[in-house]
Amino acid sequence: MALDYLTRLSGATRDAQANLQLGCVLALVAGAVNAGGFLAIGGYTSHMTGIISGMADDLALGNVTVALAAFGAWLAFVSGAAVTAIMVNWGRRRQLHSQFALSLLLEALLLLVFGLTGNYLAAMPNVLGPVTILLLCFVMGLQNAIITKISGAAIRTTHVTGLSTDIGIEMGKMLYYNRRQLPGDMVRVNRAKLITHGALIACFFGGGVSGALAFKHIGFPAATIILAGVLATLAGMPVWHDLRMLWRQYRRRG
Repeated sequence: MALDYLTRLSGATRDAQANLQLGCVLALVAGAVNAGGFLAIGGYTSHMTGIISGMADDLALGNVTVALAAFGAWLAFVSGAAVTAIMVNWGRRRQLHSQFALSLLLEALLLLVFGLTGNYLAAMPNVLGPVTILLLCFVMGLQNAIITKISGAAIRTTHVTGLSTDIGIEMGKMLYYNRRQLPGDMVRVNRAKLITHGALIACFFGGGVSGALAFKHIGFPAATIILAGVLATLAGMPVWHDLRMLWRQYRRRG
């Protein structure tokens, strides 16, 4: 039963409920990684709006080196999203059950690398600091693209600006008074969308709190092992399904 659930959660066959449940888990992970990144480098690596704004300010003030560093962080985020798109489309062309799970597995491996770099960051800040920023921005782009591809851009997990905007819009619809009860002109709230986005924000916040506590009290390696284990568990069944299929094809050819 549990294996079937995991297969449905990250497999190629999707439905709205599986999308939301996977989105909530990934929002938890994103909040935790974002908190870990702040503890490691003193900045949030999923906030591309802030990074681009800071890049513009630094460029205007003549801080070219800092502006170039911000551009590198943005480029890493975009590259992560691009890698997810390549992996998903590659798997889709080959009709793999793990077309989405492969990116989750890659994210798990990269989080383990983050755990190692974060553990030695205090000893080599000048070397590992820039590497950590680029790595985390890449991971955030990778993950945001996963759920975006899965849900058709209906769910995002690494930033809450768009989610908060949509919540505000739906709350405005809820508070709007329809003076004229005209069937084709009624303002109606999308309660499902309101609940979905509220759940994602709550999960992101919960992940941030638990992640900050975990990274602070049990250290970077242990905290990232937990996060990587969650992602690997999500990805495990679809990847195993495809490995078995490839092995059967190999034996038939042999």
